Amino acid sequence: MSQHITNKFLKNALTRYANREARVVIIGLGYVGLPLAVEFAHAGFSVLGLDVAKARVDSINLGHSPVVDISDAALRAVISSGYFRASVDLTDLAGMDAFVICVPTPLRKTKEPDISFVISATEFIRPHLKAGQLIVLESTTYPGTTDELILGMLEAGSGLKADRDFFLAFSPERVDPGNSTFSTRNITKVVGGIGENSTKAAVALYSQVLDKIHAVSSARVAETAKLLENTFRAVNIGLVNEIAQLCHELNIDVWEVVNAAATKPFGFMPFYPGPGIGGHCIPLDPHYLAWRARLSGFEPRFIALADQVNSNMPRYVVSRVADLLNDVEKSLKGSHILVFGVAYKANIDDSRESPALEVIHFLTERGAIVRYVDSYIASVKINEELFSAVPLDDAVLAWADVGVVLTSHSDFDWIKILPAMKLVFDTRNAIKLESTKVVKL
Repeated sequence: MSQHITNKFLKNALTRYANREARVVIIGLGYVGLPLAVEFAHAGFSVLGLDVAKARVDSINLGHSPVVDISDAALRAVISSGYFRASVDLTDLAGMDAFVICVPTPLRKTKEPDISFVISATEFIRPHLKAGQLIVLESTTYPGTTDELILGMLEAGSGLKADRDFFLAFSPERVDPGNSTFSTRNITKVVGGIGENSTKAAVALYSQVLDKIHAVSSARVAETAKLLENTFRAVNIGLVNEIAQLCHELNIDVWEVVNAAATKPFGFMPFYPGPGIGGHCIPLDPHYLAWRARLSGFEPRFIALADQVNSNMPRYVVSRVADLLNDVEKSLKGSHILVFGVAYKANIDDSRESPALEVIHFLTERGAIVRYVDSYIASVKINEELFSAVPLDDAVLAWADVGVVLTSHSDFDWIKILPAMKLVFDTRNAIKLESTKVVKL
C-alpha cells in the first residue's frame, strides 16, 4: 500500500486514532466484543458497548463480566476510568467515529448461514453514518458479505461512497475462550478493507490497541482466511476421529499413535479425537464456506466428509458405552450414566454446540438414566428437558454404572474419583492413571 495519503477523511481519521480521540462502538458484548471493548478502553479510547440484551448490559455496567476472558476487576477498571460503558440505546451511536460489529452468525437448521444479526447491526449504524467513519465486521461470515451486502446497505440513500467518504473492512475474530496464552491483544489481527483507504483506516485503528496486524488485499481474503482456519481444524479432527475408530477395531491405542506421530519435527501437526466438535466456530464456519462454494457451482467434498464423521461421533460414543455395559452384562436401557463435563471444551462455561449435549440426548433416547457433573455449567436444556449439574461426591460416583468423560475440566481429580467408580469411558484421554476401570476412545 502506498504511504502517501491524499484522502482528507482518512487523514483526519488516522490523526484521531493516533491521538486516542476517536470514539469507538463495539456492537455485541459477547466473548468477542467485550474483550475487544476492554482493550480499546484500556488504551484510552472512549468506548461504547452496544448490546440488545438489557440484562447483559445492566450486569456489565455493574462490573459483572459475562465472559471467561475478562475478569470483573478488569471490567470495573475500565468502567471507573470513564472510558467504557454499555448501552442498549441506539441513539447513543450518534457522532461515533468507528463501529466494530461482533454479533453472532449462527447456522439455520438447514446449515445455511444466518446473518440476520449482521444485517440488524448494519441497520443500527446506517442512520448515523457520516463521512470519515470506519465500519469493521468481525463476525465470521461467508466470502463477499462485506463488499456485497454491508457496502450496499451503507451506501444506499446515504450519498456517501465507501472507501472515499467512509471506510469499510473485515477483520475476523480469533478469540479462543479460556486460553491463558493467547488473548485478543496478542493474537495477530488479519485486516482486509473493501479498498486501499479502508484497509489503511482499519490497520491504523487496530494498531493502537493490538500487538500485530496482518493486512490482506481485500475483505474477501480476510473472510476466507477465517473460514480456512476453522475448516482446517474441522477436517483434521474428522480425520483423527476416523483414525480413532479404525484403531479401536485394530485394538491399537489411538492416543499413543498420535503422540508418536507428533514426535516428527516437520510435516505433522497433532490433532486429537473426541466425542465430537463444539463451540462457536468449528461446527459452524466450514458450512459458511461450503454454502458459498455451492453458490458458485463448486462442491467442497472434504468439508462434507469431515462433517459426516464429526457429526456421527456422539452416536459412536453411545455405541461404545453400550458395548462396555454389555461386557459387564448390563443393558444401556436403565443403566446409570454419569457424564463428566458438558462444556464444549475444558475449563470454560460455554456449552454451545457441545457434543456432550448430543451424547446425553442419545443416551436418554436409548433408555439410560443420565446425570452430569460440571462446575462451570449449572444447567443445560436438551430437547426441552432441563438437566442440572449434580454434586461430585461419593454418592453420585457410587450411583453410576459407568462414567463418560466428555470434557476434561482440570478440576476433575481422578486420583480421588477413580477408586469410587465402577467403570469409566474416557473420550478425551483425560485420565493419566493406569487402571483396568478406564477404557479410552
